[in-house]
Amino acid sequence: MSYKSFDEINEKIKTGKAVVVTAEQMIDIVEEKGVKQAAKEVDVVTTGTFGPMCSSGVFINFGHSDPPIRMSKVWLNDVPAYAGIAAVDAYIGATELSESRGMEYGGAHVIEDLIAGKDVRLVAESYGTHCYPRKEISTYINKYNINQAFMFNPRNAYQNYNAATNSSEKTMYTYMGTLLPKCGNVTYSTAGQLSPLLNDPFYRTIGIGTRIFMGGTQGYVAWEGTQHNPEQKRGENGVPLASAGTLSLIGDIKQMNTNYIRAAVFQQYGITMFIGVGIPIPILDEDIAEKTAVRNKDIYTNVLDYSVSSGSKPSFKKASYEELMSGSIEMNGKTITTAPLSSMKKAREIANVLKDLILKGEFLISQPVTSLPLTNTVNKLEIRNNGGEK
Repeated sequence: MSYKSFDEINEKIKTGKAVVVTAEQMIDIVEEKGVKQAAKEVDVVTTGTFGPMCSSGVFINFGHSDPPIRMSKVWLNDVPAYAGIAAVDAYIGATELSESRGMEYGGAHVIEDLIAGKDVRLVAESYGTHCYPRKEISTYINKYNINQAFMFNPRNAYQNYNAATNSSEKTMYTYMGTLLPKCGNVTYSTAGQLSPLLNDPFYRTIGIGTRIFMGGTQGYVAWEGTQHNPEQKRGENGVPLASAGTLSLIGDIKQMNTNYIRAAVFQQYGITMFIGVGIPIPILDEDIAEKTAVRNKDIYTNVLDYSVSSGSKPSFKKASYEELMSGSIEMNGKTITTAPLSSMKKAREIANVLKDLILKGEFLISQPVTSLPLTNTVNKLEIRNNGGEK
């Protein structure tokens, strides 16, 4: 088994000698030359995903007015932001709805507008204090006149996710899109063989501190994501068969661009934000080389019935991403149309953009400060009628 270090690979990047390929290109290289030779030749494999990531938002520091205000309530383009932090800091969540426009406009749209350099109306209220006497303010901000504005997303880049269908008699409007009655369609939302955590299933190279491509600029893995669930059942190739690991990500929105951050409205459900994420995987040894050659035909997920709203959703079948991406699957003796929520076109674009940045020496790989946990359980919220410890 051949071994390389992070430092050795970075030195090759700096000197222009690194061999960098996308995860899809790695599949062909491993098939043609074998895992051992691929591990010797390839230094970095790039991944990419572009899909709806609701658990996202931005911290903003607005700067102090004269006289100053201690903002207790904040609205950005009439979308409420959380101000229970400090005097002029706030967090706006992607899924928050406009108080005047409802599902037509929300936090994700505010974030996209800020990234685009547009003016955004800031309205804030306060109870007034001796040191912060102003009680209200109305002005316009943009990314050029605010201070820090960084995206901090509690849960992104799911390591696999279920596919969805609907066996009921009525159309359902969900975060998995519109689901037609009587299992009229199946939706899914994973980039398959290009997806970051599916190419590093045991988090050997992706961890806290990993430098990533995020929304058009460099960002970092800040922590494990919420609902990180690495103890899901896995296939023989190590790939989870259900929703498993997640990442908490951070990046500067002032450096992002709207090619890779887009607000979206899911009909009768709400607002989300499509986020472009690309993660480089250094090929340290043959095991990592083999994992980065994973194919859609070997990545499986469950097709769940979203008409069941209480308890565990029943699974109709396991389906590979090769099946799902073909446009239809066979289920219950019928051919059912499938449709992606994530964009493979954008995922490929991101993987290639990241590849070019590394080849130009503009993007170095970073060794994680610590690994993501491989053991963790996800609790359900119990409805309890009394307090105290349990």
